Amino acid sequence: MNHTVALAELSPIMNEILEAGGEVTFTITGTSMLPMLHHGVDKVILVKPSRPLRKYDLPLYRRDNKQFVLHRVVKVKPDGTYIMCGDNQVVLEDCVRPDQIIGLVRGFYRNGTYFGASDPRYRFYCHLWVDFFTVRKAFRFLKSLPRRVRRRLLRYFSR
Repeated sequence: MNHTVALAELSPIMNEILEAGGEVTFTITGTSMLPMLHHGVDKVILVKPSRPLRKYDLPLYRRDNKQFVLHRVVKVKPDGTYIMCGDNQVVLEDCVRPDQIIGLVRGFYRNGTYFGASDPRYRFYCHLWVDFFTVRKAFRFLKSLPRRVRRRLLRYFSR
């Protein structure tokens, strides 16, 4: 029997397990990590980070507004903070501090198939997704252009 429980409720237990060297598995909610992780279907396995995060790592962190987020590290800044971004997003989140990091994805289940964080296919995907960020952003802009033009024309002619 499956129960849906908010991550905020599980946070103390999750932190305790991670601090003890264990791992936590949970089902993803949200669409910010598409196309890699699908809402309500795919699962991630978290461990406590044993090192500072690096570019391409996938940590779970908690924003100052208490929201839990699973986004990819796209840059490590000289001051030790991170720039993060979801795979399905084009807006970067700056200044994520190391003290906000809860866990690091060790692996994930995609459609029932396990992929470790060191799997060559996964690493290739990470490089493509992060290294071609500017191309993805431009593509998204161009893809949405006809819809934006149509909306403006409808607004203009409906006055």
